[in-house]
Amino acid sequence: MDAIRVTKVENVLCSKGGKTGLGTLHLTAHHLIFHYQDGEKEMWVPYPLISLVTRLPQTLQGQCPITVRCRTFEMFSLVFAQESVAIDVFESVKELTVITSVQQLYAFFYTPNPPFPTSTGWSLYSPREEFGRMGVGVRTKAWRFTDLNKDYTFCPTYPARLVVPTKISDTTLQYAGKYRSKARIPTLTYLHWANFGTITRSSQPMVGLTQSRSVQDEKLVEATFQSHWAPDARAVSGPIYGATSTNLIVDARPTTNAMANTAKGAGSENMDHYKDARKAYLGIDHIHVMRDSLGRVVEALREADAVAVGGDPPGEAILDRGALRRSGWLRHISAIMEGTVLIVRNVHVNSSHVLIHCSDGWDRTSQLSALAQLCLDPFYRTMRGFMVLVEKDWVSFGHKFLDRCGHLSSEKFFVAPAENAAAGGSAEAAQAFFASVQKRFASQADIKETSPVFHQFLESVRQVQRQFPERFEFNERFLRQLHYHLYACQFGTFLFNTERERRVGDGGPPPCERTVSVWDFFNSPDEREKNLNPDYDPSLDDPTSRLSKADMGVLFPNPRDVRFWYQLYSRTDEEMNGRVITSQARGVEMLGPIEGVDEDPTIITSSAASTPPSPAGTPVALPSSPQPSGSSASLISQPPPQVTASSGLSSSLPELSQMTLNDTSANSGSSSEFSLRTPSGPQRTPSPAPGRGPSSPRRPPDWAGGVKSIWGKLSSNASTAFSAVQGAYDGVARDLSKSLAASTDDGESGVNAGELKSRDQLSSAWGEDSSSATSRAQPSYTVSSSNPWETMRERPTIPSLFLDNPWNTARAPLPSHAPLLNEIPFAGTSSLPHDPTVSYPKPIAPVRSSTLGRPRDVISPAPVIQLSSGSHSPSGATQVKNSQPTSVSDRPSENVDPLGVGFM
Repeated sequence: MDAIRVTKVENVLCSKGGKTGLGTLHLTAHHLIFHYQDGEKEMWVPYPLISLVTRLPQTLQGQCPITVRCRTFEMFSLVFAQESVAIDVFESVKELTVITSVQQLYAFFYTPNPPFPTSTGWSLYSPREEFGRMGVGVRTKAWRFTDLNKDYTFCPTYPARLVVPTKISDTTLQYAGKYRSKARIPTLTYLHWANFGTITRSSQPMVGLTQSRSVQDEKLVEATFQSHWAPDARAVSGPIYGATSTNLIVDARPTTNAMANTAKGAGSENMDHYKDARKAYLGIDHIHVMRDSLGRVVEALREADAVAVGGDPPGEAILDRGALRRSGWLRHISAIMEGTVLIVRNVHVNSSHVLIHCSDGWDRTSQLSALAQLCLDPFYRTMRGFMVLVEKDWVSFGHKFLDRCGHLSSEKFFVAPAENAAAGGSAEAAQAFFASVQKRFASQADIKETSPVFHQFLESVRQVQRQFPERFEFNERFLRQLHYHLYACQFGTFLFNTERERRVGDGGPPPCERTVSVWDFFNSPDEREKNLNPDYDPSLDDPTSRLSKADMGVLFPNPRDVRFWYQLYSRTDEEMNGRVITSQARGVEMLGPIEGVDEDPTIITSSAASTPPSPAGTPVALPSSPQPSGSSASLISQPPPQVTASSGLSSSLPELSQMTLNDTSANSGSSSEFSLRTPSGPQRTPSPAPGRGPSSPRRPPDWAGGVKSIWGKLSSNASTAFSAVQGAYDGVARDLSKSLAASTDDGESGVNAGELKSRDQLSSAWGEDSSSATSRAQPSYTVSSSNPWETMRERPTIPSLFLDNPWNTARAPLPSHAPLLNEIPFAGTSSLPHDPTVSYPKPIAPVRSSTLGRPRDVISPAPVIQLSSGSHSPSGATQVKNSQPTSVSDRPSENVDPLGVGFM
């Protein structure tokens, strides 16, 4: 109590969630309490829940604000009338939050009132009972319990009871312990109920630069991978059910990290010495990368809160979803889920064994092991089973809760302006404040052990729960409450690093006898009722079910279907994940919200590998897979049509099955909500820009493959002209697509071979020399850029396949309502300038079979009706003449348009 300078402050303004209220602030030994005068519910904040406190300089109105951010991603500010009071509150909160011993935490002083109905939380998990439920000693005799670590002398970070192969003696284990980091040897954590597949866990081997090996460790791993044989049946020639050769050693680290640890004397297994096994690197980053990734998420939330000032509700805050994507948080969760699916498939489908480790085997190893068991065993998806899972794979196996959660906090999380800055004026005070902020972030690297590892596990569980909502007995609130009590330090479950620290008292009763278990709180009737999932259906987990959708109770989550857990961050789903498209396109797999082309990993990978960099503002056509027979253009990337301010609906693009945004439109604010894939390769569909209303629903036509047009919001006037040019090109494009469908000698598809030819190549193939192809008179019109709202710019003189697009709306379009060519208003009766490059085709005759043997870029053109630029009738009507070239040599070298769509 000596640390509390002031216990009560009246007339304090508190702003939280866009609401501001007047009330009284109370500071107790373990909580910050704010009591509202208007009768609103009191706000209780445990001090360990505070992650950052900032005391701002005095404002011009004489107010002294203090901003508090919590580990539950909530933020509130307290405004005091006097600076001395604000300083006293700031220093008191700092002294009460930054402590030197875990014994000072609230859990050692908390007594439930009234007491909880049950007090069996510390004995909820019994190793003998849980492993007996799996079948150790019952279904199989290949595993045994060992008391080698009963006094925690063999491995201080391991539990007292370990399950090891029966034919491995304790002496062999003693030698094997010297080869594993921290003596964390491979030991059993899960025996699959459907077969004898197992999950074992350990730490990294001490290989080093000398490539050391341990025969005892190799024998221990070999016995683990052969545990599906009974010990007394080892000499049997034929394998027993479950014997396969797909045993895995899963190294959760990236390959470079594992190799870097070799220089420190550790490393990864040399697979030449481990029989009947393969090794897989999962590429999950270490704790420092995860801490920085979550920090970027928090920074994006903080910036959104800074925008929502002046009483705006949180829903009106502008949350930068691009910043959330760039944080990499969902990418890390996806990597964990991919590793989980690999483990689940190898254990359940392949009936094999998996050994998991990372560096020391208490962070990424716990994540993968627990999440895989959650998918394999329906028991762990019940409320009691999940408690047992956390106790077994996190609490007893030595996850460092005290270090990773930072329960003791640090003075670096308390930022205040310099004390002597007020005398130097507001400018000096502001400078000193920002310097202190920079100093805090620069020295944050000293806090090396904190990382949201268990938080990341809870988010991964939430992803599985969201994908399988009927397979969990507990709801989303249960996970959120668990995250709260992870940092609140009200209970003793998550206060220590090892089982030894909880079970062994240093000169007094052990902490397990002095604190209350968090499971007693969750098992209380009131709390349990709130955490039950009403949609839970245990019949779906029946392993004997033979229904069409039966899965034996084993879940295979989709690693690509990951979304931000918006409830945890006190946001809305639309704020953090974007709008959800409820009607899924036909034949397209919905993988989750993607903000733009630059953020889709599949498109980034393919485009980076095969697409050279393009000049700024030039649309980039991403590569695509060959289309099935009958489809037309494989991939189109083009600038949108120029539109006026009066925007309406536009028609969809005919004859298109794939579409992608170009770089300029992606950077200018266009966003795609979902990444779409079809069997032919990665594809995308755009979505309305943020802040706009949705376009009117319409059923996509059969030729569109279920993908809506990107121009869903453009002007109806522009769509009329746009569809008119498409109609003129429709017949030639279909004929050209069919003619180019045959395979070429180099293996290219007809679509790619035809569309990726340059203008000069096409000209030379049609019998024109390069000089005549490049000496054509360029029309004086302009083309629009990829941004439909960008000012018109002059057309470049360099030929470009992307800019010279036959669908470019900058050319003079043919109105769809003009029935006859002689009624086209482009002659003297029209005020519009005549464009000599526009031609309109007649109905196209069937392609002769003789053209199929030619190269793809040399085909017989369709008959065209060409508008003469130099001859006009006395009445002012345009003179029309028929042109039918019969061969390449008969074509004129000037002013010829073989496709009838304008010069390329």
